[in-house]
Amino acid sequence: MSTKILPEQETTPRLSHGDGDHERFAHYADKHKITESMVTGTPIRALCGKVWVPSRDPKKYPVCPECKEIYEGLPQGGDGDDGKQ
Repeated sequence: MSTKILPEQETTPRLSHGDGDHERFAHYADKHKITESMVTGTPIRALCGKVWVPSRDPKKYPVCPECKEIYEGLPQGGDGDDGKQ
């Protein structure tokens, strides 16, 4: 029986779970769903497609560029609340 030595492999740790940079941004979603999700823990979907449960202060993060682009393309609403989380 002989021992084989495997070739050296470069290992890079996975810092994400396949969500890309979504965790680094504040996202836009329906303000009523954000509130409900924060109370019930039910996941919601942002304008960019990210699904998550809001739990942090969005003011500490830059706005998701995809959400911002979609939001700016929507017709103006009348309530003045931007629904950012």
